[in-house]
Order: sequence, then C-alpha cells, then structure tokens
Amino acid sequence: MSAEPTAPDADARRLASSLAAPRWLRDLGRTSWLLVGFLVIVVSLVWLLGATATIVGPVVAASIVATVSMPVVAWLGRHRIPRIGGAAIVLVALLAIGVVVLLLVLGGIKGQSSEISQNASAAADKLQSWAQSLGVDKSAASSANSSASSAAPDAISTLVTGVISGIEGIASLLFALSLAALSLFLLLKDGPSMRRYVDGHLGMPAPVASTITGNVILSLRGYFRGVTIIAAFNATVVGLASLILGVPLAGTIALVTFICAYIPYLGAFVAGTFAVLIALGSEGTTTAVIMLVVVLLANGLLQNVVQPFAMGSSLGLNPLVVLVVTIAAGCVLGMIGLVLAAPLTSAAVHISRDLARERSALALEEEVVEGVTEAA
Repeated sequence: MSAEPTAPDADARRLASSLAAPRWLRDLGRTSWLLVGFLVIVVSLVWLLGATATIVGPVVAASIVATVSMPVVAWLGRHRIPRIGGAAIVLVALLAIGVVVLLLVLGGIKGQSSEISQNASAAADKLQSWAQSLGVDKSAASSANSSASSAAPDAISTLVTGVISGIEGIASLLFALSLAALSLFLLLKDGPSMRRYVDGHLGMPAPVASTITGNVILSLRGYFRGVTIIAAFNATVVGLASLILGVPLAGTIALVTFICAYIPYLGAFVAGTFAVLIALGSEGTTTAVIMLVVVLLANGLLQNVVQPFAMGSSLGLNPLVVLVVTIAAGCVLGMIGLVLAAPLTSAAVHISRDLARERSALALEEEVVEGVTEAA
C-alpha cells in the first residue's frame, strides 16, 4: 500500500499548482509554437520553390496541362490506342496549339506595338485634359501624362519579352520548354501509376488518400476547363464589340482578354483596362464608355450566366475568398500562386467536405452496429 502524503508534501503540491501557469496559457503557448513551426515550414518551402524555379516552373505548368488533358489520353485508350501513343498524340497537339497561340499573341503585340503606343499616348492626353477640367494642377497632370506615355512602350516591351528574358536569366528558353514537354509526356503516359504511388505514400488510409488526390485532380480539371470556356466567351464578346465599334487591334484585344482570363480578377482588370484605353485613344470618349460597359458585362452579368455551366461545382467558393487567396498567393509565390490559388483552395474545401461526410457515415454505421449488438 502506498503511504499517505505527509502535510509538507501536500503543501508543496498546493504551492506548485498555485504557481503553475493557467491551462489556457499553456494551450496558447503550445499553439503558438505549432504556428511558428508551420510558418518556418511555409517559408522554407517558398525559399525552396524560388531556388528551384528553373525546374519547378516548367514541371508545375506541365502538371496543370497534364491534369486537364488526361481524359483525352484515356479516351484514346478506349479506342485501342496504347497509352504511350495517346500521350504522344496529345503532346504534339498541345505543342502545336501552344506555338500558334504564342505566335499570335507575341506577333500581334510586337507587330502593332507602335500603334498601341500611339493609342495609349492619345488616351493619356485625354485623361490629362479631364484631370485639368476637374481642377487638378496643370503641372501635376502633365507630369502624370508624361510618366504614363513613357511607361507604355516599356510595358509593351515587358509584355513581349519579359517572360523570355526572365527565363533566359536563369536558364535557356530551350531548356525550359524541353523540360516542360518531357514532364508533360511522362505525366500523360504514367499519370495513373504516379497517382497510385502518391496515394500509397501519403501515410493515410487508402480511401482517404484517394479522396484527397481525386479532389485535387477534379478541382484542377474542372477549374481550368471552365476558365478556358469563360476565357473564350469573354474574348469573343470583347473582340466582336471592338470590331463593331471600329476599335483597332480587335484581334490583339481578344487575345489579351483570353490569356489574362487565367489570372482571377487581376487578369480581367488588366485586359479590360487595355481594351478601354485603346478605344479611348483611337475612337474617343463615347466608344471608350461603350467598351467599358461591354467589358463589365462580359466579366460580370454575362459571365455569371456562363460560369455555372462552365465551372459546375468545381470551384464552390465565395468570390471574396477567391480574390483574397489569389492576391495573397500571388504575393508569396508569384505567377504560380496567382494561377493555382483558387483551384487548390477549392480542392481543400472539397476534401474537407468529403472527409467530413465519410466520418459521419462511419459514425452512423458504428451506431447502427452497436444498436444491433445491444438488441441481440
């Protein structure tokens, strides 16, 4: 039998308990250290991604394209085409489409850069006159005008050569494209086996791992398929409006609208500003106002009509949430964060919802089993 604690021992224990930190403070301290560890991991990952951007960028781009185009490879397989052959066919088709789009965008902007600069300068002059009519000091308005006019050619040059120059600063363009093409081919060919490997090494039960990877794939696939449909719709609406209104560079405006649609919110703002400024500089205030209305309708009311059919339930996020996570991820991870923030956040929401549903189903099944056992 254990001896009863003596009076001095009891007093010492009471004194120790009275001097100990409250439970809520201990929990807060433990949580704070967990948050510090989490932030260290996040910062380390961001640094690692930045240090390996030469490899990470092309591989991430290839992963996105492979996730979206994987059903085409599966469809070819159902028509008795070996998976390696289907992967090669899809790769060649995607490369051809990419080359055509790249030539159209860069060629159109580069070939018409002088006209874009003239229209932007004319728009800046009109904005200066409006500012002066509103009471803004003439020197301040003139300074803003000269800054905007000098920035226009620089912005066009950056738009045309910025990506290429950035890639050349860390590796050759040929290396980046070769790595992206090789990664895309391997992902298309071995995608199912890679997913099984990932499912088996997540350290989770097989159904849970399958739920996580499946939701990520479905969210990415549904999101980018829907974005492509919406981008084509917006580009068609804005391009046709430019033709009808007699705005020059209608094809370039449509291409810029299509490409920028892949960046949530920010892309629509950039493309819309580009279209309105070209309309203002070339055709005047009335045409610019009409173009602004068309851009707002294309990215607002009309897009809300198309989006449920294009996206389905692949996103399922409040627009404010999409805006916040997109900007935050863009500040931390750059272009990769801007593009992937919305679909990955949507995947996290869907994973949480599906796992909660499975837990509820398991709990209900256990209650039924216990009830049957007790009745027996």
